[in-house]
Amino acid sequence: MRLTPDEIIFWQSGFLKLNATIVFTWALMLALVVGSLIITHKLSRDLTRSRWQNLLEILVTGIEQQIREVGLHEARTYLGFLGTLFLFVAAASLATTIPGYEPPTGSLSTTTALALCVLVAVPVFGIANQGLGGYLKSYMEPTFMMLPFNLISEVSRTLALAVRLFGNMMSGAMIIAILLSITPFLFPILMTALGLLTGLVQAYIFSILAAVYIAAATRASSSKPKPAVTA
Repeated sequence: MRLTPDEIIFWQSGFLKLNATIVFTWALMLALVVGSLIITHKLSRDLTRSRWQNLLEILVTGIEQQIREVGLHEARTYLGFLGTLFLFVAAASLATTIPGYEPPTGSLSTTTALALCVLVAVPVFGIANQGLGGYLKSYMEPTFMMLPFNLISEVSRTLALAVRLFGNMMSGAMIIAILLSITPFLFPILMTALGLLTGLVQAYIFSILAAVYIAAATRASSSKPKPAVTA
């Protein structure tokens, strides 16, 4: 039984390897880019809209609402990043219905890369909202003695993001594989549906946690009282 798609090697020359994780990751990204271009090619601005556009607007509106509920009021600012995270992880799980496909999120290298994207995005959004000085000052709150602990917290939560997603996706795939091997004619459809549901839940959790981290990085600027308007 394979633990991760890293074990599937398509090509190797010395230390250079082309494994299933790389192939399926790039294939998934290509599919998402091409799909987005096709879906958004002819968007209607009037009341006559296609079913695809209605579905797209429902999805975008739902993601925006979730972002606002986390505490990020300017949802459109974060929609591109958080929405992409959700779509990638969700699509990686939904594509498991394709024969021969291995979800790249079942590899620790992929989940680590996604977590590193969050690690970079948090200070980027934080600095954009608070300024460089204000954001760096947040690491020394309530006292400067908290600086090393806050830095450790940044690194540890990034590691937790990567390991959580990897562990859940890998364990889910292993459980389904074991059950299918034991009862191949009894639970295949049910187990596949359960795996898809688990993947969607993990995509939601990963995106929400990323939104929470970004909200924490931007909380200082959003909590500052606005100056009163005088006549």
